[in-house]
Amino acid sequence: THRLLSPDVSFKDLGLLIIDEEQQFGVRHKEHLRRLKITVDTITLTATPIPRTLHMSLMGARDLSIIDTPPMNRLPIRTEITTWDTQLIYTAITQEINRGGQVFFVHNRVQTIEAVAAMLKKIVPQARIAVAHGQMKERQLEKIMYDFTHKKYDVLVATMIIENGLDIPNCNTIIINRADRFGLAQLYQLRGRVGRSDRQAFAYLIVPPQDRLSETAIKRLYAIEEFGELGSGLKIAMRDLEIRGAGNLLGHKQSGFINAVGYDLYQKILREAVESIQQETLPDYRIEDHLPTVDAAVDMDVDAYLPDAYINSPNEKVVIYHRLMNLDNLQLIDSLVNELRDRFGPLPEPAEMLIEMVKIKKLASQRYIKQVRIRRNRMILTFDEKAAARDVFIEKELPRYINQTMAPLQFMQGDQFKVTVTLSGKTPRERISFAKYFLRNV
Repeated sequence: THRLLSPDVSFKDLGLLIIDEEQQFGVRHKEHLRRLKITVDTITLTATPIPRTLHMSLMGARDLSIIDTPPMNRLPIRTEITTWDTQLIYTAITQEINRGGQVFFVHNRVQTIEAVAAMLKKIVPQARIAVAHGQMKERQLEKIMYDFTHKKYDVLVATMIIENGLDIPNCNTIIINRADRFGLAQLYQLRGRVGRSDRQAFAYLIVPPQDRLSETAIKRLYAIEEFGELGSGLKIAMRDLEIRGAGNLLGHKQSGFINAVGYDLYQKILREAVESIQQETLPDYRIEDHLPTVDAAVDMDVDAYLPDAYINSPNEKVVIYHRLMNLDNLQLIDSLVNELRDRFGPLPEPAEMLIEMVKIKKLASQRYIKQVRIRRNRMILTFDEKAAARDVFIEKELPRYINQTMAPLQFMQGDQFKVTVTLSGKTPRERISFAKYFLRNV
């Protein structure tokens, strides 16, 4: 536990640090453990990485491994968001009891937990109900948990103490009261207390009426309902990153918004810094062969955006723009396009041009092109100066353009190395489609 952080604990030769349930630890705690020995290797385990940790992994500052395969015979948990409904609570509890199962009821206020348990007793008189919270005496809490595990109670009314470490396969219904007060990772962890056998599990999130909820709370609730499939912890964490921001890489905040420079510029600066540090550790002969990462800018003579008539929510548009710009390959972009068609209908012309622009941006970045400018039937490609100055670029990249037969080219060498491509096509859509085809196949 956190006992390892105490001043009186010392290690003789610490070589490996493994942190389970990483989301429970603060930045100071983890960095304190790492400072015990500078060269310590660290593995952190979590179903839902905090935004700061996930962002560091996505940017390359940490390695990321994903276990995406659920245990055999597990079923996705059915999740439902509801207001307080006595009939629904009665039905959920009695159905679980009738099939021989047990129920978690989460109420995270110790002061009123006994009153909530008494209310449940009135709603479901036949249910055997126990209460558990962290302020109980250790022996008393241990006895209640032992009895619940051995099926002496049907319903356990508990606080957040059940969030981690419980594995009770017979408990397959969870009701979370005031779910709007929990974080996204907490909701995912709580929901994970059920569905740990081959039975269908249910999660009910009780919230106040929607007009009393904050916009952030609504986003969290919709996310936990949307990502109900098994192994969706990383998707939940990605949505949490979108909602809360990435936090401070070198500070102690684990979430927050990078208002000063904007998220995309922050990512670019961070990526360049990580790349610079990684190159410092490469041998000299590897640095020569290592071309820099390029983030291309695209300028096209067509409208490329998401119209208000297609997506009328400004916040939803920001999320989609952000997701689109941060997808790594064309297959993932196509998957997002399918999602947009499913949610909002066929893409209008400006939205289709936006998708084409992003694809051209990704393809150009892979070819070390820092700017793509399309005007009528001409596409001007400006290459990154650092990349074009390397021998490996001249040996491996330049021949792609010299040997291609798709379109007439004109090379220009001044302060910057540029290539002008003559585009085929009569309409702007045809010419942009050809530009994408050229960059994909050159």
